[in-house]
Amino acid sequence: MNLLYNISTNLIWLILKIITLFNKKIKLFVDGRNDTFGILSKSIYKEDRVIWFHCASLGEFEQGRPIIEKIKSKYEDYKIVLTFFSPSGYEVQKNYNLADSVVYLPFDTKNKAKKFLDAIHPEIAIFVKYEFWPNILKELKNRKIETLLVSGAFRSDQVFFKPYGAWMKKSLQAFSYFFVQNKSSEKLLNSIGFKNCMLCGDTRFDRVYELTNQDNHLQFVEDFIQNKFVLVAGSTWPKDEELLVDYINNYASIGEKFIIAPHNITTYGIENLLKSIQKPTTLFTDIIKDNNAQVFIVDTIGILTKIYSYAKIAFVGGGFEKDGIHNILEPATFGLPLIIGPRYDKFQEAIDLVNLKGCTVVKNGEELKLEINKLYQDSKYKEIKEKITKDYIKENIGATEKIVNYISKKIENA
Repeated sequence: MNLLYNISTNLIWLILKIITLFNKKIKLFVDGRNDTFGILSKSIYKEDRVIWFHCASLGEFEQGRPIIEKIKSKYEDYKIVLTFFSPSGYEVQKNYNLADSVVYLPFDTKNKAKKFLDAIHPEIAIFVKYEFWPNILKELKNRKIETLLVSGAFRSDQVFFKPYGAWMKKSLQAFSYFFVQNKSSEKLLNSIGFKNCMLCGDTRFDRVYELTNQDNHLQFVEDFIQNKFVLVAGSTWPKDEELLVDYINNYASIGEKFIIAPHNITTYGIENLLKSIQKPTTLFTDIIKDNNAQVFIVDTIGILTKIYSYAKIAFVGGGFEKDGIHNILEPATFGLPLIIGPRYDKFQEAIDLVNLKGCTVVKNGEELKLEINKLYQDSKYKEIKEKITKDYIKENIGATEKIVNYISKKIENA
């Protein structure tokens, strides 16, 4: 099986090089990896003490980020190497200031795995949530490098837990310790003989909890909302927007205002959204913003988290799409009642908050109208949901501290 895997990885790499001629995203994926060793040669030296963090993409980075911040503040003499698998993570965070080197993870061939670990020579390797690359893990094990999985999440349908998955299960032996998000992950690891694990939760809770302490002031939002009841719709897709626009056009009172931050901010998409709204609407990119408008469209990125701090209700988009909802923890940390679409079953925090009744699932426009109206008109109902979401975040913080304590012991005993 290992032989087949190695043949496959080399063949796939060759095919990807050919695809770069026709696909821009694959070109980023391949060309970025061609730069990896050049970047490392200018930032990581033989005498450096290194801790390596690997994240598949942007979501995993947000889980690893609080650990990086704590480690960097505590051990300034260590260098941080941060790797990404996907362009969507790397392109956004390639200039992340707390990492000494940010690069693409080399493709998992035997030679590249050895070359990469020679280049960064980490004392500790930290994988965030998932991504199990057999050649890299084998090389880490051979070199006896402390290797951790943090915010780990396992499912019974993964290859490790199948009768034919022995070769991949062997890769897990590279991990010195598993820090997992939930009890089911711990049980699954135990079932295949791995007792070196701790149930400590998801570091994203620590990350989002910190957002409540940052400066979230946005004067243009304050000028727009004018102390009215505001619904913030974050990371919306066309189906989400269709339901919201129907409510805005046909049912919204003059006491309500709406801020919509689409997931994709293409000119075409923004223009279509703007045309569909019959109430006075303004854009972030308007030179002169209309504060008397009822709807504000955020046609930019990077400010949604701060905008959530002004909301009375949060509608989180993606719940009508194949991949499901977007991040609900950011609005939850501000103690907001949440509304989502029906596709949320891949996300434990959504399952939890729906069961706790801090988050309401709507399947159509009528259900959305009823929920918004109830939250707008029934202050007691709204307060109950606010307490549920805020308490849920507070009850789940602390994973970062547990992980950093473990790492600290390893560093100090080295």
